[in-house]
Amino acid sequence: MNLGLQDKVVFVAGSSRGIGKGIATVFLEEGARVVLTGRDDAAVASACSELSPGRADRVMTFTGDLSQTAVAEEAHRQVVERWGAVDAVICNIGSGRAKSGWHLSAADWESVFRTNLWTSVGLVEIFLPQMVEARRGTITFISSIAGIESLGAPIPYGAAKAALEQFSKDLSRRVGKYGIRVNTIAPGNILFPDGTWQRKLNADEAGVMGMIAAEVPLGRFGTPEEIGAAAAFLSSERAAFITGACLVADGGQTRA
Repeated sequence: MNLGLQDKVVFVAGSSRGIGKGIATVFLEEGARVVLTGRDDAAVASACSELSPGRADRVMTFTGDLSQTAVAEEAHRQVVERWGAVDAVICNIGSGRAKSGWHLSAADWESVFRTNLWTSVGLVEIFLPQMVEARRGTITFISSIAGIESLGAPIPYGAAKAALEQFSKDLSRRVGKYGIRVNTIAPGNILFPDGTWQRKLNADEAGVMGMIAAEVPLGRFGTPEEIGAAAAFLSSERAAFITGACLVADGGQTRA
């Protein structure tokens, strides 16, 4: 299926590795122009080196901490200067690393919400005005099934992802009249090198694979490119009547 993404400008936050890199890969395969971002120069350069052969004119890089407003504003300025309007923003920002248990300080909560909610909100505040003016564009948030069900993840992480999903839903109702669509993807267990699940496999392969067999009907991990395919679809005109949705991509793990 041709998704009609040829030459569309796509800003993928957190795309030097893992899910974000998989998302960038799929958009590039669909002919889009993609901005690769990350906080580490070497990681961004490595991703660019891997993804740009044969399409270097469609790859742009930006290195910096997008949780900092001035940095995110500079990223927006650079992509607009090179390619003009941004057609799609993929807010792939988050980390499941958080303190477990229920005895948590304000600082424990604040750090997790800053990573998993506030940075995405901040990106929207920077990129959305131009979309409103153009009366077109898509925003896709990468959340987690931990925001949908209680799965044993740290409480602040699940709460932050649930808040992100609610923000996405509410935002979609407010900006639809401008021709802008807003959706969320909630991935389940996605395996990639140096990721959380790879580390868990290294520590206890039998236990982890037993959990996958018992809890995931498809009986396997997902891949970053499978999340990328979902993001590309939601950002395309093939999904023109879809907004305010939360697409769960978890191999059937969640039950709600």
